[in-house]
Amino acid sequence: MVEIGEKELTLEEVERILYAGEQVSVSAITLKNCETGFYFLKDFAADKVIYGINTGFGPMAQHKIPYVDRLTLQYNLIRSHSSGSGQPIAPVYAKATLLDRLNTFARGKSGVHPDLLLLIAKMINLDITPVIYEHGGVGASGDLVQLAHVALAIIGEGEVHFDGKIYPSAEIFERHKITPFAIRLREGIGMMNGTSCMTGIGLVNLLKAKQLLGWGIIISATINEIFEAFDDHIAGPLNAVKLHTGQNKVAASMRAILEGSKLLKNRKEYLYYDVKETHFKDKVQEYYSLRCMPQIMGPVYDTIVQSEKIVVDELNSVSDNPVVDFEAENIFHGGNFHGDYVALEMDKLKIAITKLSMLSERQLNYLLNDKLNGKLPPFINTGTIGLNFGIQGIQYTATSTVAENQTLSNPVYIHSIPNNNDNQDIVSMGSNAALMTARVIENTFEVLAVQSLALADAVDALQKQEMLSPRLKEFYAGVRKATGITEVDAPRFKELARIKEYLKANKPEVIN
Repeated sequence: MVEIGEKELTLEEVERILYAGEQVSVSAITLKNCETGFYFLKDFAADKVIYGINTGFGPMAQHKIPYVDRLTLQYNLIRSHSSGSGQPIAPVYAKATLLDRLNTFARGKSGVHPDLLLLIAKMINLDITPVIYEHGGVGASGDLVQLAHVALAIIGEGEVHFDGKIYPSAEIFERHKITPFAIRLREGIGMMNGTSCMTGIGLVNLLKAKQLLGWGIIISATINEIFEAFDDHIAGPLNAVKLHTGQNKVAASMRAILEGSKLLKNRKEYLYYDVKETHFKDKVQEYYSLRCMPQIMGPVYDTIVQSEKIVVDELNSVSDNPVVDFEAENIFHGGNFHGDYVALEMDKLKIAITKLSMLSERQLNYLLNDKLNGKLPPFINTGTIGLNFGIQGIQYTATSTVAENQTLSNPVYIHSIPNNNDNQDIVSMGSNAALMTARVIENTFEVLAVQSLALADAVDALQKQEMLSPRLKEFYAGVRKATGITEVDAPRFKELARIKEYLKANKPEVIN
């Protein structure tokens, strides 16, 4: 059980809640603080103008709303902004969105009734997640459209994912004896103002990006090993003179993965003596896609670390407007709903993951091009050259997918478009950035699946299964369990799908 409210959530706790079914609870102190904030707001707003309680919204905030219409105002806001389009985002993103919203309310600065927190916690624990559409939010007054769909589900008028299907939320609530939430004061704008959707998607993106980094390191270690690369490009002394944390972490991870290898070459044994040859069959230095692994993957590691800090800070922040501070006996109007922090980190993350996919594609090209590697037949074709094609076809898939990643990596953070009668005159596009990053991550799993299949075929063609390091034997066995040994020129699309699922289902612990 993860208790929400009295301490900050970590990415590891988020992972357990989203993927391991760990339950959440809301501490008694948190509920008491929320109750205090709710009644403070109710009393404070009785004779004052407070945005979103007794005023209209956005450019219509100049209109004061009569007391008798205050609750209708909240329902109107939710219903009018439930205008998303496109495909529903994956349920795991929606669950992460709920978790972020719950954690925001648990800060005690939103002025919402504590019953709302209990209802959201129950939805998380029962795996009831709102149907949220991919298109709609500009990430400035928060994820208004996406969060309107969350609110619509919570008040019993929207739709939810449950048990792999989409249902009206009222039907699933009734099945589990849940009463839809009835607005008490400002819960409409409270549920909608904030960065919860972009942050929720961002949290999932970070978890998957860590997986990809781990697999990228394992895959790069494998290609270095089967082509009997020199080992000094991952040596501690070489990398230590470059002062970047990521580079040194990646190099250390590769050394650990390759421990026990019977294939890597030591430069002292091969070239550091009185050499008589004037021409060397093997390259004195490997191609950059093999040799510069720590320098290429290091920035990916550092970007993930930085993005995790920022996005987890956002998870533990108050992204409402206005902020209700019962301790200071004041209500502060501002722009904490603006999503620039998350938007920028998602853009940086997708660029880093795109570079990882580009490295994978170049290593794949090395594997398939006999003129480069000098050890394998073209396209690892173990049949009759000309009559058979080996795995020529899978390269197209990787290349086209990397090209899509490169296009998607154009930053969204700098593409602000004013809207809302120019009230929202500069926006973050945070949810767009997070969703595009999710697409890049999904694509990259596909690219790594292609390379993993090629590596397994290369190991078989070179008959080096027993010479791999123990860690890479495990990787090879995992890929082969997903594929089996296939015939020449067999369709490979189902194998690629199984390898992708294998990569997504396993979390390689290769880097600290």
